[in-house]
Amino acid sequence: MRAAALELFEEQGYEQATVAGIAERAGVTERTFYRYFADKREVLFAGSQRLEQSLVAGIAAAPDGSNTAALVDAALTALAANFTPQQQAFARRRSAVLGANPALRERELLKLASLKAATIAAFTDRGTDEGRSILAAEVTLSVFHIAFTRWIAGAEQREFADLQREALAELRSVLG
Repeated sequence: MRAAALELFEEQGYEQATVAGIAERAGVTERTFYRYFADKREVLFAGSQRLEQSLVAGIAAAPDGSNTAALVDAALTALAANFTPQQQAFARRRSAVLGANPALRERELLKLASLKAATIAAFTDRGTDEGRSILAAEVTLSVFHIAFTRWIAGAEQREFADLQREALAELRSVLG
């Protein structure tokens, strides 16, 4: 259904594509579509909860006594596991659809705000004070964003984890 929806969004534009059209293209009923997705935009955002859960779990699973930098590394490692080479083409196409639709970009920002709040809470749950938790979440999500932007770039073939490591190294270099 995700592939069918993305095809229709690209062919017709997001606004013109309908749930009925997506279901027909996918070879399912509308009722089946609604079992998996609340509406057509959720086709594009269905993985956000999984992403949030894996990030929070990554921080929680870091060894006892881990410092904040180690927790950031654990969070980034957990995030990277969600981005396989097989998903790269879909992510590129999804990004193009979001870029062409202001309402979807707004939805993306809301999902990122939720991810940030969960990340702050995960750092705080590990004993990091509130100020450092906010800063650690910002760093984590900034590194993630830079890596993701590079990963969906047209010719990029490197692994997502490698791109995150590169972005984190750049940050450390900037900070000296």
